[in-house]
Amino acid sequence: MKTIKVMISDDHCMVREGLKQLLEIDGDIEVVGEAGDGVTCLNMMKTYKPEVLLLDINMPQMNGLNVLKTLKKHKCPSKILMLTIHNEIEYLEKAIELGVDGYVLKDSDSAILKKAIASVYRGERFIQNELVPSLMEKLDNKDRTINIEDEDQILTRREIEVLKLLTEGLFNKEIAYQLSISEKTVKNHVSNIFKKIGVSDRTQAAVYAIKNNLVTLF
Repeated sequence: MKTIKVMISDDHCMVREGLKQLLEIDGDIEVVGEAGDGVTCLNMMKTYKPEVLLLDINMPQMNGLNVLKTLKKHKCPSKILMLTIHNEIEYLEKAIELGVDGYVLKDSDSAILKKAIASVYRGERFIQNELVPSLMEKLDNKDRTINIEDEDQILTRREIEVLKLLTEGLFNKEIAYQLSISEKTVKNHVSNIFKKIGVSDRTQAAVYAIKNNLVTLF
């Protein structure tokens, strides 16, 4: 099995050292770099090019969400897994909106973390099970449900494809390239999707996709 190259970005040295020992014990993960703040993390990503970045939210100079936003903006190929103490749903929603590949809490056991790393490395999205009910509850409270008995509300196969890619954090131009359609067509699909499922932004659309099992959860 190929060794997964991982970088850790966390402002606590002991956390980084502990994670390194924990992850490397089985030999299937190699920690190639460690960063103690957001700016250093961005600089080191250019040098080490890890396959998976473990990213904390609370960091000096630049927080993890801004690091995530910057990396996605520059189309960083590394998978990004948030490892944080924050179980508030707002942080998860924002991370999903920015295109995070996975979200795990720091109080999880090592098996969950390793599973999350392996999952995002394979191109799957990983959201810790304990967080999913809160996502669903928030969506329900906003009355963001779809009436599948109404034919006008049913998503077409192409709209589902667009929604899946949107949930993965891809921009319209990237979706257009993957589906071999024009960017204008993608914009029309996104607009139709929003109307059909009763949402107003990409975060809500991503939550809808999760709720309706259009992306993989573990």
